[in-house]
Amino acid sequence: MFGWCGKILRIDLTAEEFFIEEPEREVLHTYIGGRGLAGSYLAQEVTRDWNDPAMPLLLFAGPLVGTVSPASGRMTIMSRSPLTGTVGDTSAGGNFGTFLKKAGWDGILITGASTSLCGIEIADGAVVINHVPEFAGLTTEETVQYLADKGSTAVIGPAAERGVLFSNIIIDGHSAAGRNGIGLIFAAKNIKYISVRGTGKVPVHDPEELKRAREDIVRLTAASPVLLGELGISRYGTPALYDLMHTRNMMPTDNFRKTSFDDAPSMNAFNLHKTYKPLNAGCRGCHIRCKKITPKGSAIPEFESLSHFSALLNNSDLPSVVEANRICNELGMDTISAASTLACYSELEERTLTSREICKLLHDIGWGRGEIGIALGQGSARYAKSQGSPESSISVKGQELPAYDPRGAYGMALAYATSTRGGCHLRAYPVSHEILRKPVATDRFSWSGKSRIIKIAEDANAVVDSLAACKFIFFAASLEEYARAFTATTGVETSAQDLLKKGERIYYLERIMNSRNGFSSADDDLPPRFFSGHGSARNNASAKPLDRNDFLVARSNYYKIRGLDAKGAPTEKKAKELGLKWKS
Repeated sequence: MFGWCGKILRIDLTAEEFFIEEPEREVLHTYIGGRGLAGSYLAQEVTRDWNDPAMPLLLFAGPLVGTVSPASGRMTIMSRSPLTGTVGDTSAGGNFGTFLKKAGWDGILITGASTSLCGIEIADGAVVINHVPEFAGLTTEETVQYLADKGSTAVIGPAAERGVLFSNIIIDGHSAAGRNGIGLIFAAKNIKYISVRGTGKVPVHDPEELKRAREDIVRLTAASPVLLGELGISRYGTPALYDLMHTRNMMPTDNFRKTSFDDAPSMNAFNLHKTYKPLNAGCRGCHIRCKKITPKGSAIPEFESLSHFSALLNNSDLPSVVEANRICNELGMDTISAASTLACYSELEERTLTSREICKLLHDIGWGRGEIGIALGQGSARYAKSQGSPESSISVKGQELPAYDPRGAYGMALAYATSTRGGCHLRAYPVSHEILRKPVATDRFSWSGKSRIIKIAEDANAVVDSLAACKFIFFAASLEEYARAFTATTGVETSAQDLLKKGERIYYLERIMNSRNGFSSADDDLPPRFFSGHGSARNNASAKPLDRNDFLVARSNYYKIRGLDAKGAPTEKKAKELGLKWKS
């Protein structure tokens, strides 16, 4: 077997036992790894309640992880989302996936719950469950300091221990595995941390061909201004997008009531770079190095965090934006949901929060302090509903939207609505063609062709998360190059179209799981604000409201192309075509 280790580590925390499971080769070939393979296990064992001890927690790498394939140092962490009730997953960077493969495992599946707070330590084939009640309440930074000699780490902070629904997981001290509240699954199982060390090598079928495939991919990225250009992501990190969203008049401002932030020019990537002089960092095996950290080791905000803690909250104090990001990382909270929840609170309070208030409220949320802190820890959808104003939560399926106003990119609007994990830009990422014009430009103010584009992009990104690679590199390379890398690694002859078909199956399985949990077309929708409210006027033009009828037509077309019925539910015919089981 090449690429795959052929072993899944199954841990029963209740019994404090672990087992080795060897999946059939056909399962590996069908679901690849990462998000796909994790989803195949989740579909078999998912429970109704996310905090049921039987609910599986899955940490899975892909067949390219641990090889020289470019930007392949990622992994998927998956369960059922406490925040949304949907399939909950996060693509995690850092070193964890690579060390997991080097330790000889394609993935970890954890069920049950420990009797007390614990840490799971994996060193090659050895597995130890340590009870660490003294770790309760430690920040992620404090926990990582205790684990300095344990290899790569995945830890939660106080926020998860206190029930914050948008709790996340911090990998290796500064890489956030965010969205969906998966950190709360760790807490429900009484897991404070998981560490892994590995000394083995991932076997590759044809090392020379993989080397050639790598050279082609690296050559393509070298020619990409978005990735390695003077103003690109390699130099400035994802904040390189900040000015672009501002000039396109689609920067979410004042809780999405505006689309332009007057102080944006003083809050951009250039000023962030000038002020903090960040160092380059990144995931294992990546040459793009998009992660930026301060000389002291703190993470510089990603684009969404920079945008939401500034424009969305009408906050023009750059140091407080960096501080808000640090607080979220130390306490273990998703920055997008945290900032959006504060923006919802600000709107309902009918006042702009000061920079000091922003940081104080983040501490209150993360530490579960006070009535407001506890209430906001449930996310904007639940808080807005409790205040009799559900429309003030700018979320889809209960998950807050990231930093791209859909009135400025219609493909983004459709992608938000159809995402299987709630409001998310990474299921399809139409920003690539609507704004960055990669691989080709599309009219961002047109619905034409977007239904098919979104469907194909969802399938492609499902593959990327399963291999597992970084989505950024696909601004330059394509599935053609990665099909070569996959074939060279595994020895399984595969084309780009083969991979897309696998991606379609993976995504359709997620739609099946969501339908089982009661999701329908009523949930594939956008907040009313985008259909009724204008954005900001800029450059003699304003961000017009979306036409609801046009949106519904595009969504209906998407359902047809995806093989869903009129209510967005899977069909037996399409499920059978993809080799899946589903009865309407």
